[in-house]
Amino acid sequence: MASRVRREERGTGPVLHLNSLFKPCPLLVALCLMVLPVSAKRENLKVITDGNWEEILAGEWMIEFFAPWCPACQQLQPVWNEFAEWGEDLGVNIAKVDVTEQPGLSGRFIITALPTIYHCKDGVFRRYQGARTKDDFLSFIDEKKWQSIEPVSSWFGPSSFMMNMMSALFKLSMFIRQCHNYLTEQVGIPVWGSYVIFALATLFSGLALGLVLVFIADFVFPSRRFSSPAYYQKKHAVEQARLLQQLEEEQEADGEEEEEDEDEYGGREEEWRRGAAAEDAVRRRAVGGEEEDT
Repeated sequence: MASRVRREERGTGPVLHLNSLFKPCPLLVALCLMVLPVSAKRENLKVITDGNWEEILAGEWMIEFFAPWCPACQQLQPVWNEFAEWGEDLGVNIAKVDVTEQPGLSGRFIITALPTIYHCKDGVFRRYQGARTKDDFLSFIDEKKWQSIEPVSSWFGPSSFMMNMMSALFKLSMFIRQCHNYLTEQVGIPVWGSYVIFALATLFSGLALGLVLVFIADFVFPSRRFSSPAYYQKKHAVEQARLLQQLEEEQEADGEEEEEDEDEYGGREEEWRRGAAAEDAVRRRAVGGEEEDT
């Protein structure tokens, strides 16, 4: 009997100990209740990246472009977070973009000042340039003041070909900057050494691109040495015709020169004959005069 009681005590002991561990703590419950509203508020403010930016092409959006180091952006963040709480009631999506982490979007939207705010309605973008208070943001959406703003041209729209190229250029520049920082800070290469590496890389990449363009041009417009035999036959016939024509022109020119020479010679001969006849007449007169005197 005593051993049975000990077994029961041994069996119930750990259970009682675990139950004491899992007793609800008031402090823990209070912390959970404080964290839950904050996390719910953060869900109202969406984060746009290079991977999901196409989501803003559907529906209505208000997007803020900011940088963590920007003082004006830091002042706007509390107001923007409060405005995001009204997004569901207004039927508009509130989002933000960190340009330091998303350089492609910075180039795609041509961000030249921070913070920059865009309004988007079904893929049509307009730049917000009003006051930056919560009430102004609410009235801008509720009263549809965005309709009076001229939209961004389709040529400079985020989804246009030009802006796609601009986004790729910004990504490339950020990649080069990261490589430069890695070489100078992690590897320990001096700054001038990093510049030399990038200069050589640019040179060799340009040579490679030039070779590729030459191959493409040679493929599209093949060289004459790879042409068919008919091309050479035609070329030979054209050259022969050209030579024959040149010979005929030379012969005609020579014939004209000979005719001119003959004309000149005939004229001179006639003049010589006239001169000789005149001299004979003078001689005859002189002889006749002498005979008369005698």
